[in-house]
Amino acid sequence: MYKISVVGTGYVGLVAGTCFAESGRTVICVDKDKNKIMKLKKGIIPIYEPGLEELVKKNIEKKRLIFTTELKEGVQNSDIIFIAVGTPPGEDGSADLRYVLEVAEGIRKYINGYKIVVNKSTVPVGTGAKVKAILSEQTKYKFDVVSNPEFLKEGAAIDDFMKPDRVVIGCESEEARKAMEYLYSPFVRTGAPILFMDIKSAEMTKYAANAMLATRISFMNEISRLCEAVGADVTMVRKGIGTDARIGKSFLFAGIGYGGSCFPKDVKALIRTAKENKIRLKIIEVVEQTNEEQKEIIVKKIIKRFGKNLKGKLFAVWGLSFKPNTDDMREAPSIVIINNLLKLGAKIIAYDPAAMNEAKKIFGKKIMYAKNNYNMLKNATALILVTEWQEFREPDFEIIKKKMKEPIIFDGRNILEPEIVKKFGFEYYCIGRPNKENRKE
Repeated sequence: MYKISVVGTGYVGLVAGTCFAESGRTVICVDKDKNKIMKLKKGIIPIYEPGLEELVKKNIEKKRLIFTTELKEGVQNSDIIFIAVGTPPGEDGSADLRYVLEVAEGIRKYINGYKIVVNKSTVPVGTGAKVKAILSEQTKYKFDVVSNPEFLKEGAAIDDFMKPDRVVIGCESEEARKAMEYLYSPFVRTGAPILFMDIKSAEMTKYAANAMLATRISFMNEISRLCEAVGADVTMVRKGIGTDARIGKSFLFAGIGYGGSCFPKDVKALIRTAKENKIRLKIIEVVEQTNEEQKEIIVKKIIKRFGKNLKGKLFAVWGLSFKPNTDDMREAPSIVIINNLLKLGAKIIAYDPAAMNEAKKIFGKKIMYAKNNYNMLKNATALILVTEWQEFREPDFEIIKKKMKEPIIFDGRNILEPEIVKKFGFEYYCIGRPNKENRKE
């Protein structure tokens, strides 16, 4: 059985390491953040992901999941080393590879036998070659470099890893191929394919997949704008095109734009890679532009309703994370919406089931924070729905109306039914759906 280490205990690394341990393997997770490792050893995880905390604690107790700050320990006591550190975007949109290359340097320093070094981080095409070049310097040991991009959805990461649609592996040797096939065999027993290809194609696959999904979202958001203009209903249009087998139903919900750690960063990095190779990705460039515009659509609706001077008006915000079932607020539309409303003089009180601590890091004392989603509505001028958490889908409208100063709702995710909301006497503004408030007559 192959011994595994995972360098980086962020979202990707912690999920991957834990799921490998759950399959019965011993996994060494390495991170240079001493405080994080100390907490992880106690089963305290740094992220919100349904089911992850329980699995971490279980595998610590079984002694299959080991946490350390010592890279040497991870390298010398494993056969397969996953690099799962961050690749944050630079100012020019390119992926910052410093952490990936630092780990490669460390592996070269401590290598003590044949190793398979796997890039699990999302990295631009050509990164595998850079890692290989570093490892080739001053080492007598044989090694292989592999690209194994992750396709995890935040909020459903455990299921995505344990029951993948496919596993993408970029490798150059038969030895590495057999090792990776064996490693993933417990997760593909139902027939999901392991797709072997060259390293560069595997690296490109990750970016292409996220760019395609981002494109579908931005496409529907543009269609929603046209729906509002002509009086069509984007939810009906979504059903109409989603039942076409050539199109499918996924990622066709209109809203206030995508966010998170993947789509925004990966779209920017893909555009940058294209420019470096003197290629213009016109569609992808517009996808990014459309998404940035869509994040401001709710603010524009608020200005249309109340004017540009929002001084003295209190807006209650439901949802802060970029999507439900996560505390991740990276590139979240809520940040754009709240900052713009603050600039216009508005007061903000916000609630999210998981992201309150993250919000406090971002906004500090600029806004108020609520402990639940009803008491915060007292004297609110309007309610803004930003994240489609399940608990927001069927609220008690009588309580909402009783507490609010004015019965006005701005629904950025179309999670409420317009007719029901209006039945309770609310003004209702949504995305791409016809009603007398948001349709041009």
